[in-house]
Amino acid sequence: MTSGESSERTSGSETHKPGAPTGSKSRSSLSLAKEFIRRLAEPECLTEKLLDWFPSISEYSNNKRIVPFELQELQKFDYALEGVSFQQLIRMPNAVYASTSDAVEAKAYLALEDFLYAAAKGLWETFWDKDGPMPFLVGSLHSSTSRFYPAEKVIANGKAGGLCATALLVNNGRHSYGKWEEILEVALLRSDVASLSSKSDRQPSPSVLGEALFFAVRVLLSRNLSRYNLLCDSNFVYVLIVDSQYGGVVKLEGDVRTMEVDVNNVYECAADWIINHSRVMVSSVDRIWNKLGNANWGDVGTLQVLHATYHTIMLTTGTPKKTFADLAGIHVSRLQKRRNERQLVEIRVNGSSSTSAPPLQQSYSSEIVEVRDELVEVEPQVSFSLEVGSILWMEDSNWKKGFQINEALRSDDVPIYSSTSLDEPGKLLLLYVGSHPSRLGPSWEEMNLWYQVQRQTKILTVMRQKGLSSKYLPQLVASGRIVHPGQCSKSGTNDRCNHPWCGTPILAMYPVGEFVSSMVKRVELTPEEVLRLSHDCLSAIHAASTAGIRHGDICPENIICVSSGAKCHFVLVGWGRAVLEDKDKTATNLHYSSSYALQEGKLCPSSDAESLVYLLFFLCGGLLPELDSVEAALQWRESAWSKRLIQQKLGHISTVLKAFADYIDSLCGTPYPVDYEIWLRRLSRSLQVESHGKEVLQMNGRAESSGATASASFS
Repeated sequence: MTSGESSERTSGSETHKPGAPTGSKSRSSLSLAKEFIRRLAEPECLTEKLLDWFPSISEYSNNKRIVPFELQELQKFDYALEGVSFQQLIRMPNAVYASTSDAVEAKAYLALEDFLYAAAKGLWETFWDKDGPMPFLVGSLHSSTSRFYPAEKVIANGKAGGLCATALLVNNGRHSYGKWEEILEVALLRSDVASLSSKSDRQPSPSVLGEALFFAVRVLLSRNLSRYNLLCDSNFVYVLIVDSQYGGVVKLEGDVRTMEVDVNNVYECAADWIINHSRVMVSSVDRIWNKLGNANWGDVGTLQVLHATYHTIMLTTGTPKKTFADLAGIHVSRLQKRRNERQLVEIRVNGSSSTSAPPLQQSYSSEIVEVRDELVEVEPQVSFSLEVGSILWMEDSNWKKGFQINEALRSDDVPIYSSTSLDEPGKLLLLYVGSHPSRLGPSWEEMNLWYQVQRQTKILTVMRQKGLSSKYLPQLVASGRIVHPGQCSKSGTNDRCNHPWCGTPILAMYPVGEFVSSMVKRVELTPEEVLRLSHDCLSAIHAASTAGIRHGDICPENIICVSSGAKCHFVLVGWGRAVLEDKDKTATNLHYSSSYALQEGKLCPSSDAESLVYLLFFLCGGLLPELDSVEAALQWRESAWSKRLIQQKLGHISTVLKAFADYIDSLCGTPYPVDYEIWLRRLSRSLQVESHGKEVLQMNGRAESSGATASASFS
């Protein structure tokens, strides 16, 4: 890519869209597209076309800027990487451009390559294959060429001054250099990224952002023209922008086949596509390297880069063998082990549980200083407790709403209450109470609260926006933050004071019912109730699927029974783990998740229906074994299906349920959708027969009673 590769030449005003399949591209259109890419050579020209648009990226939607990764997502990723060793051997020189020496700049590119290599190698061995070779290579781009070579080779040829980009590429083994279509991720080493960023939110400057988008567009266009299908998804690319200490991530996502290609207006076409047909996400600029040139692998800036690299690797290798949940779950066991090592004990402080360490003894180590033999004083903490009859106030951006607590429905991992709105005293609501934002980090359990409150709020909002309406689906009533008693010292709408309740999210939904997990503990469901649950949950799954939403966490804890006089129906709740896109990861439950979810970490079209079958097996009296691993769960499923244990157990309740289990067995793990309508009709007919049979039995009972009375009177 040289400055000479600019748009000096003209070749008419021919335009086209580069979206046709490779087999249908004529030689002229293909050469036109290549000419378009060749002329797209000056980042400054593209930046100039985007200058008026750049401020819109910084605009906040609902007081929140669109970023590639949420903080909670990075926290989960941090748990998953706990204990993983990344080793950058070439240190990043401090203040790269403080010296005019080419040697300093050359070393910086060597350090950047080593950093990308260490990141990709660590992620590959952690999530994909610990012993296998890494299918990637790292190379750098010189301004005089369009190929990527190791920086060391470029420097050896005396061309260190022309290095302009570094990339993680697919190692296809066909040649020793990298091509644009093989790029997975680009890294731009520029001077003073941090000092040039916005002081308020630390976003990159327009010049750096424009150059990042320039490289991103070039990568997407090159992928589109490639003869080889190297990537699973070629519609997005991450660009890393770094200096000697700080860095950030820019993500460009979109289908370049929608771009109008005019070789005489390459920068106008590219800018128009970026503005109108793509999605740009920009992270904050945070520290990556310390002053010694060592990467801070656990800091936010480095985690953003690692997370981008993780998603980049998935482009070519697909779903990893180990998921976030698998590795992050180990954090709990590590935490318990640490507590045991420190011999931590539980003490009570003003009725609330707290943790304190026993006094250190001189015998532990000669280097440990003995302290006084007394418990460490711990400041009392205000425990979160909602008593029956108490009033809870919720604030949103425009109003405050009050709720009176009627009953604690669940108090295990997710506090859920039955409440009444003070505005509508006769209407019962289901109230989810989340975790205080400052407590999202310490434990995996706190993250579960985030899913059940904040994430579920998002899903229910999407349902409402898409017009989903079903009595078997919950309805979002209100969501916001708790208004705690006393004076609040927060300075702004999104700030929090020191009170432990301040900023705690809550979610109110309708209707209210008894959780099936509680029902089965006190009574066995009748055949009619099992049929009713099957019909209602399948109706909820069907309604959500029409909007592209899959529940992903069907279990007794996420279904409620709503009573209305003598009748009842079931509502599928707990949508916090729902999946909106096929590429989204899902939660895993060893007893109820589908086989595909356990194997791939994703949902297939029949996953929710398969989970419902496992739930019905349990409700029909089937024994769920103790499972301690994904392998054991998959083995149990294979055995249960092959021996037809599930079909036999469901057949005791209804032949329709048995046939439904057979149907789902044929769909497990396939891309074929479930024919919900036919099975809902069959379940409805089965319920009508069941209800009619009960009426006949009741009528016969009354007739026998009348006959006995008449006989007694005649006698």
